Amino acid sequence: MLTLIVIALFIRDSFIRPFLGDVLVVIWLYLLLVACLSCSKKSIAIFVLAFACSLEALQYFQFINLLGLQDHQAARIIIGATFDWLDLVAYALGIGFIGVFERLLNKG
Repeated sequence: MLTLIVIALFIRDSFIRPFLGDVLVVIWLYLLLVACLSCSKKSIAIFVLAFACSLEALQYFQFINLLGLQDHQAARIIIGATFDWLDLVAYALGIGFIGVFERLLNKG
């Protein structure tokens, strides 16, 4: 979580913050939910991907502006303010990484 906060607050580049940060956030959310819930890991992975994609869709429709939170930095970081198709790719890669990791972990 600390890594995500540092990336969100201090990294201003064209790869780590906008892309790698999105890959890491779905991994972090997945791990958090696996630790807290007794659902299947596959269900949690599907939920996390759907949740992340839903937030991206809300960004497309400028949801943060509809809430009147466009000037609040914390809301802009958590909800996001800018739609990007590459974010959807990042979310899919993060969930894909989880799938590969879980398969490797279960084989050993």
